[in-house]
Amino acid sequence: MWNGSMTALKRTASILALTTLSLTTLGAKEKNSREEERLHEAGVVLKEILDIPDNIPSDLINKAECVIIFPSVKKFAIGIGGSYGRGAMSCRGGEHFTGPWSAPAMYALEGANIGLQLGGQATDFVLLVGNPRGVDSVLKSKVKLGADAAAAAGPKGRTAAAATDAFMRAEILSYSRSRGLFAGISLEGATLRQDGSANQKVYGRKVTAREIVREHAVGTTAGGQLMVATLQQASPRNTSDPKSLK
Repeated sequence: MWNGSMTALKRTASILALTTLSLTTLGAKEKNSREEERLHEAGVVLKEILDIPDNIPSDLINKAECVIIFPSVKKFAIGIGGSYGRGAMSCRGGEHFTGPWSAPAMYALEGANIGLQLGGQATDFVLLVGNPRGVDSVLKSKVKLGADAAAAAGPKGRTAAAATDAFMRAEILSYSRSRGLFAGISLEGATLRQDGSANQKVYGRKVTAREIVREHAVGTTAGGQLMVATLQQASPRNTSDPKSLK
């Protein structure tokens, strides 16, 4: 009888252990699925914005070293009107940013001033990083736009002069889309940081944004393929002055 009880207890313990393991695995998969979905959404937003007739000037895209997309940033319901968005960044490969676009690194955007810009609406943001110094800034653990990196609202239109002038004035240009309206918008004062936990969920191990976008330590996952493919199709070649990329 004692042996039978012990066997039953062992069997129950094994079942509990397997159930716990299954639930843990399922939870991890669900979290990874959410991050993959966010990556895919970033690709959808980028493609939709680039398909707008009066969108980001192609000269600006062609001179950008990195592109960051934050889909559906929402204003906090409480507090002083802050906001928090999660998205992804891809950069051109190669030592001097002349190669194909990288796998995306997950990023977070936060700041009270964004809430004032949103006006309570979910808003998509696209940020262009226009030189190596700007890239180094966003690859830090945290960067404050306007203080640690010069930032400005991006211009619309399709003239090369506008593109050249824009990146002479700022390292990071930002655009927003809300309720179908697309425009350049200032995010000065907002904080941009790499999302380490999200990167770990997407790539299955701890990996920094620098390792992802500059050292190509990981490959593009299914969720990030649309974003990378859209960038590669829209701007396969960097047209910046080669001297500015050294």
